[in-house]
This record gives sequence, C-alpha cells and structure tokens, in this order.
Amino acid sequence: MTDRGLIAIAAAIAVCAGLGTGIGEGIAASRAVEAVGRNPEAEDKIRLMMIVGCGISETVAIYGLLVSLILLFVFQ
Repeated sequence: MTDRGLIAIAAAIAVCAGLGTGIGEGIAASRAVEAVGRNPEAEDKIRLMMIVGCGISETVAIYGLLVSLILLFVFQ
C-alpha cells in the first residue's frame, strides 16, 4: 500500500515543473516588454524570440504533466 503513496508524491513533484515554467515565462515576458519600451523598432524580432522561448520552456511543463500522468495511471 505504501507504493501508491510514493507514486502520488512522485507525481506531485513532477507537476511542480510547471511552477518553474510559469516563473520563467513571466520573467521572459516582462523583459520583452521592457525591451520593446527601449527599442520599439525591434518589436517584431523581440516578440518572435519571446514566443519561441516561451514555447520551448512550456515543453518542460508538458513533460512534467506527462510524467505525472504516467506515474498515476501506469504504475498503480
């Protein structure tokens, strides 16, 4: 019975990957807004780089969710 509890704890830790992703994307968005404020002519390039960076960092949260679902539903 203790295996289920450990699996639930491991799944909760895997979901915590979304916390770091949210913080990182917030920082990236704030720096992008700051950069556009300093150099409005480069808005298109800054927006593109921010969207690509946020998309790449979002995969960490998706992987964390996937690992937690695998832990919960496969290892029962």
